[in-house]
Amino acid sequence: MKRAFFIVLLISQAAVCQIGINTTNPQQALHVAGATGTVRIDELNSTNNIYNGGDVNGDLDLSNDTFPLYVNEDGEFTLELKTVEGSEDLDAFDDTNLPTSAVTLLSTSSTGSNQTLIKSYSVTVSQARMLEVKYILSFDVYLNSTPTTITDHLARQIQTHIEVTGQTRKYGLANKCYTSASSASVNGTMFNSNTAYILLPSAGNYDIEFYGTVSSDVKGGGGGSTSKDTYVEFATGNDFVFIRLH
Repeated sequence: MKRAFFIVLLISQAAVCQIGINTTNPQQALHVAGATGTVRIDELNSTNNIYNGGDVNGDLDLSNDTFPLYVNEDGEFTLELKTVEGSEDLDAFDDTNLPTSAVTLLSTSSTGSNQTLIKSYSVTVSQARMLEVKYILSFDVYLNSTPTTITDHLARQIQTHIEVTGQTRKYGLANKCYTSASSASVNGTMFNSNTAYILLPSAGNYDIEFYGTVSSDVKGGGGGSTSKDTYVEFATGNDFVFIRLH
């Protein structure tokens, strides 16, 4: 019985011990001491891991090619970061497949602005997460859908932004002003771009919505305001979207 008790005691002590490498006074369950070269995990190198790009800049020096290291839900190290949407070399917003990508502001508008939902993405999370969104969104500006060139020399503001389910804040705001004084003006595609970090506060489904807004609130000679006819078509160029969870 004494011998069995002694073995149980040794096992119990081993179960709560701390392991030190290069130190005799470990401060955690595993403590690797040393100022440089403390840890190497072959599973994460460029040979064994597709998310390690190796010598990406081609200078034969791996010390300046680093990749973010993350911890997954099981507490395991990983180089993979969850990407929800990445358009890469594809057109993220194709106006031929987006029936609400155009917005019209009429001179009879009492608010001086009008907006349209361009596109929506769905994201599902199992806990509170931080969402990173990058976008480049194109647009063309005309007087109407004919399309007719603007010649009144009055400015229009074109805004893009992101809205998220359950939140009233507008994220990733970007604005440009457009004006033209001649029918000979060259119409061309312009771009708004921005990056937003959005807290998704709890588990659930979220819609990530991209909006386009046009406004023209021009003061008249007798005071007050008058809207100007404007037609804006969004997603006319090569657009970019990148969405990932942290």
